[in-house]
Amino acid sequence: MFRSPRMLTIWLLGFSSGLPLVLTGSTLQAWFTEAGVGIMTIGLLSLVGMPYVWKFLWAPVLDRFVPPWGGRRRGWVALTQLALCVALFILANLSPQNNAGLMGLMALVIAFFSASQDVAIDAYRTEVLSPSERGLGAANYIFAYRIAMLFAGGLALVFADYIGWRMTYEWMAVLMGLSVITTYKAKEPSQFIIAPKTFTAAVVEPFRNLWRRENIILILLFIVLYKIGDALALSLMSNFLLKNLGFTLSTVGITYKTFGLVATIFGAFCGGLLLSNLNIYRALFLFGLAQAISNLMFVILAMVGKNYLLMASSIGIESFCSGMSTAALVAFLMSLCELRYTATQFALLSALSSIGRVILGPVAAIMVKKMGWVDYFTWAFLMSFPGLFLIGFLRKQVLSNETVVTESD
Repeated sequence: MFRSPRMLTIWLLGFSSGLPLVLTGSTLQAWFTEAGVGIMTIGLLSLVGMPYVWKFLWAPVLDRFVPPWGGRRRGWVALTQLALCVALFILANLSPQNNAGLMGLMALVIAFFSASQDVAIDAYRTEVLSPSERGLGAANYIFAYRIAMLFAGGLALVFADYIGWRMTYEWMAVLMGLSVITTYKAKEPSQFIIAPKTFTAAVVEPFRNLWRRENIILILLFIVLYKIGDALALSLMSNFLLKNLGFTLSTVGITYKTFGLVATIFGAFCGGLLLSNLNIYRALFLFGLAQAISNLMFVILAMVGKNYLLMASSIGIESFCSGMSTAALVAFLMSLCELRYTATQFALLSALSSIGRVILGPVAAIMVKKMGWVDYFTWAFLMSFPGLFLIGFLRKQVLSNETVVTESD
């Protein structure tokens, strides 16, 4: 699998997928901040990320229609990459002082094409990998995605300091343009899949197909709950480290953002390797249990107080375990997809898995205010277990979905 051209393709597509996310998020906020734009305007920039939440609404279009070049999946990937290249060039040549509103609109356009690229790449990855390759494929994708986020985040700020924001974003646009080469060289899935013949079939049938699965309500609930404890623990992590424990901004940046990112990548990679020898049910349970236990490190840290070694250990262990559990969850989501509707179904399932990360911020703030940090992290640990209990009831369905879902019901 290490020598497989498909794995290299998945890695490069993962980099292409991760690059635009930060360029419309924290990096763009840094550009606006340096330009002296008001905090209210900068706060509104967070809304440009909405296409990532709602991408399943237009995913049926990518299932239904086949572009004239590149096939059903590669064609859409190439189109979105070209659109991102053009949009980033346009954004690079705008000014926050004079074109703040237009830049926000262009960032929203970039987020839309980026989310659409994710839909197409997720579908391609699901169709091109065999069941035995899914774990390592998911790890490769996460690895490259995180590397791209580091490149478009931390390194982009360094580049901007030396060559300016315009040239930095133009070089990022060039990288997006080069991603088309990967898409052009990528191999088509070996199994020919017939696209839905009508738009109604593309919109209705993916959800109907999922709904007919045995214990589908429990499966969907499991997807929502599997990482919700981890999402709760991390919701206010920067605030916890900076304000409550008193670590400096540089210390948090190096340890939480950089070291934690490396640990996540390493955990995803190790999880992918272990998935080659573990069945998906066992991997989900063991990695999920490790993820839950890792949250106890933050309970200890909250009790002990400011301690750099304990903080670094807590971040490293939690990030490593989170990377492993993410690799298992992505592999499981791929196993649930019917090949005719991969784009729509994976977009919906991945949206469900991110619900906790999206909605828990306000809840976390109330919990900390009412009960303090020690009890808050204790609850994050306890909330990891409902998903683990559910997987015990779903053993049959999880194991049966480890093979590719057939075209017939």
